Amino acid sequence: MVSGEVESRLVELGHQLPQAPGAVGSYVTVIQTGKLVTTSGQLPFIGKEIAFKGKVGAELHVEDGVNAAHICALNALAQIKACVGDLDRVTRVVRVEGYVHSAAGFQEQPRVLNGASDLFVQVFGEKGRHVRIALGVSEMPLNAAVQLAVWVEVS
Repeated sequence: MVSGEVESRLVELGHQLPQAPGAVGSYVTVIQTGKLVTTSGQLPFIGKEIAFKGKVGAELHVEDGVNAAHICALNALAQIKACVGDLDRVTRVVRVEGYVHSAAGFQEQPRVLNGASDLFVQVFGEKGRHVRIALGVSEMPLNAAVQLAVWVEVS
């Protein structure tokens, strides 16, 4: 069931908000303190499967990484909705921390993470513009291509 303007915008863009993925370790998937909501690292899960496995710049192309980041962003939105009940409560996307499972010499992490950043701006407009970290890492949990942590402010 779609509720609110943000979820309607997601549908208009051709996306369905997934179920919030469960934790794969001893941690919580999302937490709220005051007006700040922070997700744990979101992997490109579709259901219980990692959609993109491997290193970008080796087994995976940049566009695969962009798609993985996009899925991670949708999972982050699902976590935020599970925490606060309605994505219309998001007043600002504050920070995106992005980690790209990178082959040696790969340096296009910012391009990969635009898959998430662009979605936040498409969905939230100016409220979706955020600060960001884009890092390349040599190993990733479950061999995932990308991992995102997202910080938002809510009303």
